[in-house]
Amino acid sequence: MIRCLAIDDEPLALQQLVSYINKVPFLELAARCQSALEARSFLENDTVDAIFCDINMPDLNGMDFVKSLTVPPLVVFTTAYSEYAVEGFRVNAVDYLLKPFGLQDFQRAANRLKERLDAAPANHSASNNTDAVFLKTDYRIVKVSIPDIRYVEAMSEYLKVWIENERKPIITLLSMKKMEERLPSNFMRIHRSYIINLDKIQEVNKNRVIMDADTYLPIGDSYKDAFQAYMSTRFLGK
Repeated sequence: MIRCLAIDDEPLALQQLVSYINKVPFLELAARCQSALEARSFLENDTVDAIFCDINMPDLNGMDFVKSLTVPPLVVFTTAYSEYAVEGFRVNAVDYLLKPFGLQDFQRAANRLKERLDAAPANHSASNNTDAVFLKTDYRIVKVSIPDIRYVEAMSEYLKVWIENERKPIITLLSMKKMEERLPSNFMRIHRSYIINLDKIQEVNKNRVIMDADTYLPIGDSYKDAFQAYMSTRFLGK
């Protein structure tokens, strides 16, 4: 499925866009937004494969919005103004739909999205097979190699992501649930406040996991059985 974000400041146009997305079997609506600012807020905490975006919107137009994204998803622009077409393709838009457009035109654009994603799935997929994630920290978006993550620590609404050979963690506004869903199977949640990279464990001592000489992480009661089951598959001895 291709997760999509629909953006249009006109309620009727947005509803039509949502209706078309729901009619295409391989498209999944992640959210609908009535402004680029609302869409930007959504993308701070979630990811999509593609956006269908109106251009002529107040406060922040769709073209400038897409240009502002550090790692933009695939884009299909929708607008009533044909003069934007050339500029749209300059930002590598997959397609350009001139309003009013029908389901057949929309289906054509959706097929082009699918062809682009099928041709380069590693660049746009949010699957667990990719070896890096992008995290927003301060006012930057940084690329983090998943194998280099030692553990993740919850801190109120934020996460501390501790990286191999880095003295300070990356602090990002993200939920543990979202991070847990994104990390591959060699990561395990061992406590309500900790997700660890199982490959980085140095020692297990009673109800603690020792990551290094200075890092002792507790194993929560709710996670103990799953962790012990993992250890039993790796343990050699009596």
